[in-house]
Amino acid sequence: MRFADIPGNDDVKRALRGMADSGRVAHAMLFYENEGCGGLPMALAYFQYLNCQNRRDGDSCGECPSCRKISRLIHPDLHFVFPVNSGSKVSASDKPVSESYLTYWRELVLANPYFLENELYAALGIEGKSGNIAVAEAKSILDKLTLSPVEGGSRAIVIWLPEKMNAEAANRLLKVVEEPPENTLFLLITHSPEKVLQTIFSRCQSFRISPLSKDQVAATLHSAFSVSEEQARSLASVSGGSIGAALEMLGERAEYSEYMEMFKDLIQSSLSRNLLGALEVGERISALSSREKQRAFCIFAEDCIRKIYMIRCGMDAIAYASAEDRLFFADVASRVRDSFCSKVSGYFDSAAGLIDRNVNAKIVFCDLVDRIYISV
Repeated sequence: MRFADIPGNDDVKRALRGMADSGRVAHAMLFYENEGCGGLPMALAYFQYLNCQNRRDGDSCGECPSCRKISRLIHPDLHFVFPVNSGSKVSASDKPVSESYLTYWRELVLANPYFLENELYAALGIEGKSGNIAVAEAKSILDKLTLSPVEGGSRAIVIWLPEKMNAEAANRLLKVVEEPPENTLFLLITHSPEKVLQTIFSRCQSFRISPLSKDQVAATLHSAFSVSEEQARSLASVSGGSIGAALEMLGERAEYSEYMEMFKDLIQSSLSRNLLGALEVGERISALSSREKQRAFCIFAEDCIRKIYMIRCGMDAIAYASAEDRLFFADVASRVRDSFCSKVSGYFDSAAGLIDRNVNAKIVFCDLVDRIYISV
């Protein structure tokens, strides 16, 4: 992965190049992004640039042995950590760690480095469970760091979604993140920086990976993923600047339609003061086939609330609402209270967190419906 392969965020690329060229390399860096906006590709491009033997024109060459290995994710000094759980693709007797799923991780990243969290769980065969980074993972990292880098350059531990790390694992890693071995750096990619344990967050230099423009998303969809120009423009207009979100919509239109129908029914029932109808929608949400889909609905609904807020504030151009949904969002925006968006967005975020912690889904969504009903 080269910087030239990544659209947008030129200021971040300049900062990363400057650090590498000057030799002032931060030992721990955190890239925070909206899901699917390019945090992982940026981290990989930075590591490739650091280790490239023939840098030129402000980028890695893409041709030297180091670049070829990193681009194929097989460099011996590049290690990955990501949320896992027990599943059908690993032995039931194993304590699941990232290395157990490394083959599936590589396949997913090589096919689409902008993938979303639910797509990772599907690739690992753990769709019905919440992934986490547990103490066994921390032990695995520490074991790797007892050895010197194989190829003599920089070594990287890439941690995807450090917010999924539990306190015990974080405490095990705290010292080595603060003072890693020579030529070792930690590259963390998060979607929720506020949920990263403060002890880890405070030891990282942070970089914001901004959402892309509609033109950048459309161009990448067309050139890198062979999406037709017309379809690419359509997906880009509702992607919120996320290539990952656009690709998910391309492949999951049926799921998008299901979520949108439930969201519309929930809000319309609440606005019409039909509590029974709203509670029935809550039952439908809790009946989704997995906890990951229940959580995905909450994230989807949060984005819908953001669109309502943008339209309410007169910023339709950055609401990224499709033509068929814009009238619904505009109608809701004209009827709800001033405090509706901030309150209800928080309710959906809280519900997603409770689902992550395995709280009973029927209780979670019944409570959510009650709160929304009161807030409209």
